[in-house]
Amino acid sequence: MRFVVYYVSIMETYFGPEFFAGNRQKLRTLFAGTAPIVLTANGLLQRNGDVNFPFRQDSNFWYLTGIDEPDIVLVIDKDKEYLILPEREHVKDIFDGALESGLMAQVSGIANILDYKTGWKQLSSRLGRVKHVATLAAPASYIAGNGMYTNPARSTLINRLKEFSPSSELLDLRPQLIRQRMTKQPEELLAIQKAIDITSSSLIKANKKLSSYTHEYKLEADINHMFYDRGVGNAYQPIIASDKNACTLHYTVNSDVLSAKKLVLIDVGAEVQHYAADITRTFALEPPSKRVRTIYAAVLEVQEFAMSKLKPGVLIKDYEHAVEGFMGEKLRELGLLKSIDHDRVRKYYPHSVSHSLGLDVHDVFDYDRPLEPNMVLTVEPGIYIPKEKIGIRIEDDVLITSKGAQVLSNKLPRTLL
Repeated sequence: MRFVVYYVSIMETYFGPEFFAGNRQKLRTLFAGTAPIVLTANGLLQRNGDVNFPFRQDSNFWYLTGIDEPDIVLVIDKDKEYLILPEREHVKDIFDGALESGLMAQVSGIANILDYKTGWKQLSSRLGRVKHVATLAAPASYIAGNGMYTNPARSTLINRLKEFSPSSELLDLRPQLIRQRMTKQPEELLAIQKAIDITSSSLIKANKKLSSYTHEYKLEADINHMFYDRGVGNAYQPIIASDKNACTLHYTVNSDVLSAKKLVLIDVGAEVQHYAADITRTFALEPPSKRVRTIYAAVLEVQEFAMSKLKPGVLIKDYEHAVEGFMGEKLRELGLLKSIDHDRVRKYYPHSVSHSLGLDVHDVFDYDRPLEPNMVLTVEPGIYIPKEKIGIRIEDDVLITSKGAQVLSNKLPRTLL
């Protein structure tokens, strides 16, 4: 059984073949080399037995092609471009359906689609005559910081390229694609805004009936239903964390009973045509105490301070440092600190305030470059006090404009109740 889940939005698509063709052309321009560019789609990953995990396309490959099939290879060679289909047994077509070359050409704008044998014969002939090949470097097979294994598709492609061209130097295209994807095009902004609007309206509806949920997972299920009812899915695994659970930043167990709890932190984001929203609200399950209201107000003040600092030309490291200092002042006012330094602040505020948002919920970004118009960031300060069983985070998505920052999630109130 091939298990592919891709929530096709019921709305009109924002992305035509011109979008993907334009991205390929810009990559050619940024690369500025004559070496062939060879990139791969993601491959399927085993879940157990002969069942795979739901398929999610490699974001860079989708950005250049719009294709949501595994194991396709894209070749851009000067003014030529073509796709190479994977080698498949006929029985796979029977079980999973045949690959539709015509549809791939229509979506991507790439007319030349070759079968596995023909495509690799053509590519290998070219590889034998070049000194360089441009591709995307393979990630480590295991990322210890995230505790996860990575998709082996890039490693497999690189090994194959080395077989055909062992003396060629491989050039890494990550800097060019990061540069492209950092600033969003109009189509991308429309998709992100739609994802934000669906997320915001779902949170508003959930908050109105908060007292009806008996468990975290029931709240999660209802938000999922609201997403699916709009023809979209989750950009990441939802976080539904009540009281002390919110002090675990990526809590995803979502199984605790909500009765007798004081707060629930909801960190969710819809995904519209591959583009993510990322929004967090902390709601009170009962009339909040003065202490809770004071902590919430402090987080809100930090968020407003952070938003006021966002504008073109700002370096993220300077911005983060300024927000950390302001957060330290709030933590001292709350009686959590006597003096402000990095380690003391990070005890209660252990994460960055912002990250890039786009095709990935933590989108690619060069944090050494200053901010520019049409970049999209989250702004998500939080205060976490395990001893008091309180975790409060407020997260919104903002667009950098020529004058500052526009809050894209401003339809969603930032209130406890």
